[in-house]
Amino acid sequence: MKVFASCLLLFFALINRVSAQSKEDWMPLFNGKDLTGWDVKIAGYPLNDNVGNTFRVEDGLLRIAYDQYKTFDGRYGHLYYNQPFSYYILRFTYRFQGNQVPGGDSWNVRNSGVMIHSQSAQSMGLKQAFPVSLEVQTLGGLGTGPRATANLCTPGTQVYMNGKLNTAHCIDSESKTYDGDQWVTVEVVVLGDSIRHVIDGETVLAYEKAQIGGGYVGQDYDWAKGQVANPDYWIKKDGTPLREGYIALQSESHAIDFKNVELLNLKGCMDPKALNYKKYYVAADPAQCQYKR
Repeated sequence: MKVFASCLLLFFALINRVSAQSKEDWMPLFNGKDLTGWDVKIAGYPLNDNVGNTFRVEDGLLRIAYDQYKTFDGRYGHLYYNQPFSYYILRFTYRFQGNQVPGGDSWNVRNSGVMIHSQSAQSMGLKQAFPVSLEVQTLGGLGTGPRATANLCTPGTQVYMNGKLNTAHCIDSESKTYDGDQWVTVEVVVLGDSIRHVIDGETVLAYEKAQIGGGYVGQDYDWAKGQVANPDYWIKKDGTPLREGYIALQSESHAIDFKNVELLNLKGCMDPKALNYKKYYVAADPAQCQYKR
């Protein structure tokens, strides 16, 4: 009987360990209470000057709003999570709200985005409008025909698709149109420089070999005219693979709400003997491994 009991305990211990190795540890980037862990950078203003209370938390939502603006006046902004990532799945849910603030460009109606593999908030130029990054562009339907979301835009970057370099600044996904103020959930599967945009379990856009290059979009492809800090640095990095960076939520003149901003890190300890080994990791970080003493 004692042998049987010991075997049973060993069996359940093994089951628990396998279960722990398989359990997905999603990391909430937004705590639902405040902007802890995030940095604000708005064009023309110093780091963490949250002019007009643009980025705020209300009713458990992370909101980007303009009710304290008289006019947008080119104040493009971004809210940066303060930790870079390289291999992960990002999941967020968004909805657009109300009307665009006066002074916003016509192409920014129901238009915002989430930047990935971005430069840091601290490295942005004072008047720089967009970070060097890959933008997962979020668009809301206008009630006038198809308008895809989870598209790709490329400020200071470029990607390959189907084995060929695609130099277009914005590339449409194959998503359906989401009219009105409905909630939309997007997943971004990031494996270094290979990325997929997913909605409702379906891949709507995929690209690979993401890299720095193509010039800084928006100012005749001129890094200096685009107010980018250290333009020579970026020019010298032309063609450099873009495999990691920061995540940032965009302020582009139309109010938008976010909820459930969370991340599943796919890089970690890949030694099965370690306590914090996870079966779903795809990139190894041996420094993270923890063992019994």
